[in-house]
Amino acid sequence: MPTVRGKDGVKSYFAGLPKQITDVLRGAGRAGGRVIADEAKDRSASDDVASDIVVRTKADHGRIVVTVTVKPGYNWFRALWLEYGTDPHFITVDDSQRGGQGVRRLNQQVRAAGGDGSLVIGGQFVGATVWHPGARPEPFLRPALDIKEAEAIRAAQAYINSRIARGRFVGKDEGDDA
Repeated sequence: MPTVRGKDGVKSYFAGLPKQITDVLRGAGRAGGRVIADEAKDRSASDDVASDIVVRTKADHGRIVVTVTVKPGYNWFRALWLEYGTDPHFITVDDSQRGGQGVRRLNQQVRAAGGDGSLVIGGQFVGATVWHPGARPEPFLRPALDIKEAEAIRAAQAYINSRIARGRFVGKDEGDDA
């Protein structure tokens, strides 16, 4: 009866392939995402928002999902306001914050406590309600994708080519942005 050697090695090689393929594809997505993120950083009207733009990848039900987004927090909200703009709206002091007091009484308490805070626009006290005319959108994420899509695909392909040579996986994968 013939003897077969190396069977366990072949089994372990095939068992490890899905993880290696996933790692390479996530890295390729990340490489393409970085191209989009760099363009979005250049197009952002806010340096604070630009500094918080990150690329994240995940393996989700047999798919690789790449997300170029802004880190959670205040700059995430600012990014939404920049990307989509804001509608005209009124700004008022929240009743739960006023404790039933009028704006004049609140300002007196602030001054009595040594503060100089008051809602003043153009040197004029504006009262309990302010009309905000809204802000025009200054999109930066979607235009970055539209402009750099082909370059991102080339970057992803270059990443794959650098990690697979002659049917073998070479090199190590980098992690996501923080």
